[in-house]
Amino acid sequence: MGQASGMLKTLASLVFYARFLGPFSTLGHRRRLAARPAPPLNFAGQRWCVTGASGGIGRAIVLGALRGGAEVHALARDPGKLEALRRDAGDDARRLHAVPLDLSRISATGAWAAHAPRFDVLVHNVGVMLHGHTLTSEGVETSFATNLLVPFAMTTALRGAGALDAGSLIISMSSGGAYGAKLDLGALEARDAADHDGFMAYAQHKRAQIELTRAWNAEAQGPRAQVMHPGWVDTDGVRSSLPGFRRVLRRLLRNGEQGADTALWLAATRPAPRPEGGLWLDRHRDTEHAFAMTRGGASAEALVAFLRQRASSIR
Repeated sequence: MGQASGMLKTLASLVFYARFLGPFSTLGHRRRLAARPAPPLNFAGQRWCVTGASGGIGRAIVLGALRGGAEVHALARDPGKLEALRRDAGDDARRLHAVPLDLSRISATGAWAAHAPRFDVLVHNVGVMLHGHTLTSEGVETSFATNLLVPFAMTTALRGAGALDAGSLIISMSSGGAYGAKLDLGALEARDAADHDGFMAYAQHKRAQIELTRAWNAEAQGPRAQVMHPGWVDTDGVRSSLPGFRRVLRRLLRNGEQGADTALWLAATRPAPRPEGGLWLDRHRDTEHAFAMTRGGASAEALVAFLRQRASSIR
């Protein structure tokens, strides 16, 4: 039975990768951007916050925002990598605030949010795919905490502190992996190793980001929100979590700047959210569902209630 299940997963993966090889690779990036040129990236006078800012896509977003004139608060765990980011920023480093922060802990991000300034743009970029089951010091499965629960709690805390308002923009970094999952609240957090599937947990978290964006946009006086995915990017996370995938497709994977492009474009153009939602890729709004099997999952309202209850259970 286990062998048959493994074969089915392998077949499903092959179908998935074949379906999205064109649009998610560097090939799709070049084709679609040619059809929608970027406006000048003028972020002068804006204040940004970017999580997972020390490498890959997050690093590219920070550097792009700085080049556009923004003041940027860069949040990441590793002080050494943040210092390297500061060096790479050159003269723009005078507008960079490097903040070492454990983005898997509600208490740490809540304490930071209580004293944060107002942000024009908040980019929830941090994300992990963990094949092993581990718990944070607060007793939460690490990938669920990092990818979904802490970003939800951080946003709530920032809004409560007045750091996000109706003029702010939230950009969430989802993934094409969301196209492989129907939102199931019971699958967001595995309580033990026997129930943990890192790949499927990641897909669930990325699907949940789409519904969370819908929930934020339903609040009349809240910040506007957009959700995007960067395509297939050659990040440290891909190297550690999907080595086989990277080995086969390495020449077609995007770099950090290509993955960051749509986030910068969204901040520059500020397109209005639509009631029907959508997921941005390469400056174009795509459908949330590439396969019928992902429809009919838990609602945005149910997700918010679940996250609120889970966050409140942490002391």
